[in-house]
Amino acid sequence: MKDHNTRDSGSAMRRARFGALPERIAYEDMTETKEASPRDPARDAYDPEGARSLLSCLAWDLAL
Repeated sequence: MKDHNTRDSGSAMRRARFGALPERIAYEDMTETKEASPRDPARDAYDPEGARSLLSCLAWDLAL
């Protein structure tokens, strides 16, 4: 069992070498809330020509 003085000197050496830990940051200060952009039906509409350029893999090519 270590004596109390050894632990204190170890803590003091650690603080001298590494300094103190940074202050804790609240979760609310780390997050940001913003409103979502409104839905655009034209952007969400299905476009077969656009889908063909986006989904270019062998399985998709064989299905056509």
